[in-house]
Amino acid sequence: MAGTRVRALLFDVFGTLVDWRASVARQLEAFGRERGIACDWYAFVDAWRAEYPASMNGVRSGARPWANLDELQGESFDKLVRRFGLQGVTPEDRRWAVRRWHALDPWPEVPAALERLHPRYVLATLSNGNVELLVNLARHAKLRFDTIFSAETFGHYKPDSETYLGAANLLGFKPGETMLVAAHESDLRAAAANGLRTAFVSRPAEYGPAVPKLLQLPAGFDHVVGGLNELVSLEL
Repeated sequence: MAGTRVRALLFDVFGTLVDWRASVARQLEAFGRERGIACDWYAFVDAWRAEYPASMNGVRSGARPWANLDELQGESFDKLVRRFGLQGVTPEDRRWAVRRWHALDPWPEVPAALERLHPRYVLATLSNGNVELLVNLARHAKLRFDTIFSAETFGHYKPDSETYLGAANLLGFKPGETMLVAAHESDLRAAAANGLRTAFVSRPAEYGPAVPKLLQLPAGFDHVVGGLNELVSLEL
């Protein structure tokens, strides 16, 4: 909304701020070596991430009761253990694996960029991760936020309107005073449809080298940046 000053930045987390793919795969590779479980762990993590939308849609559609992301990730993990034919995976291993999503490493510029943005804007997550996950992740990756907003906060997963409008409302801001910062077009388009401002962050390495890179950056957002350092330099 032209002429409206942005007062709060809401950050998508997985892929936008942290490198979920390499972080989880490296930890599972170490686990596999220790336990003697052979697997292409990067392929396993890719498949795990691919289960993410369908698992949330079951909740969004009302086909099942509310379940937080840890619960959904655990159910997806069980499916993949069977699909990949992994032997000797215990319930304790399952709990440990799901918790790897609580300890993801940030993209290199992110922690310092958040510190630089903090004096000018209220900073918050707006993620489908559950609150416990996001708190643990922020502490692990040393990410500076004023508050944590989660799908769990609103009982809705993105891209439901309740998430975007709920976050703006709880901060006491109008949607147009609030900007979603994300690396995913669908998330940003849903935010824009609810009146939020938008900043697309290009993360060509999110899905690994096998996925074709985005050759042309998307249009239709308020800002398109190659990383958070570019966002710091803008007047939002």
